[in-house]
Amino acid sequence: MKTNSNTYTIIYSAVLVVIVAFLLAFVYQALKPAQDANVALDKKKQILASLNIRGLNNADSEAKYGEVVKKETEGDLPMYECEVDGKVKYVIPVTGMGLWGPISGFIAIDDDKETVYGAYFNHDSETAGLGAEIKDSRAWQEKFQGKKLFKDGVDGIALSVVKKVDDQTTQVDAITGATLTSDGVSNMLHDGLGKYQEFLKGQGNEE
Repeated sequence: MKTNSNTYTIIYSAVLVVIVAFLLAFVYQALKPAQDANVALDKKKQILASLNIRGLNNADSEAKYGEVVKKETEGDLPMYECEVDGKVKYVIPVTGMGLWGPISGFIAIDDDKETVYGAYFNHDSETAGLGAEIKDSRAWQEKFQGKKLFKDGVDGIALSVVKKVDDQTTQVDAITGATLTSDGVSNMLHDGLGKYQEFLKGQGNEE
């Protein structure tokens, strides 16, 4: 076959594409277990962060997670029943939308089922120094500690992120310059935690 013919060029290109596709698929399959393990470990670290347990290396994080997480409930309403310093905590995952993409988080709640013990938030693509502060600012996340989920006279979840705090028991200051992301966190809390009201109000069990 002539190497300068159109047929040769087409066949050569097709073979090359097949080889590259095969190599990419092989590399993906080879790396997938490690990638899945990293994703699972990152999730465990986020759950621990919501329980105010941070700064651990990978091995210590795995060990600590196994120590504090006593029960994992899967399904439509996943939840993690934990024990910290001999006290029960419930960690609830929440998801929502920020300014530029998905946001998520874990909210740890005391055994009274109405007081926030800790919080951790994550994002895919919020603006550095602004909306990204929901993840990057530990100080902002710590503002949720001690806040109440409910308030007399308010239907549903009262815990909110607002520009001006009028109620110190249920409200957290919005991030300066990141109004839409802050609103996204607030909506995420209302919607995400709202799904667990029967459990939180003591009217049911998530099992």
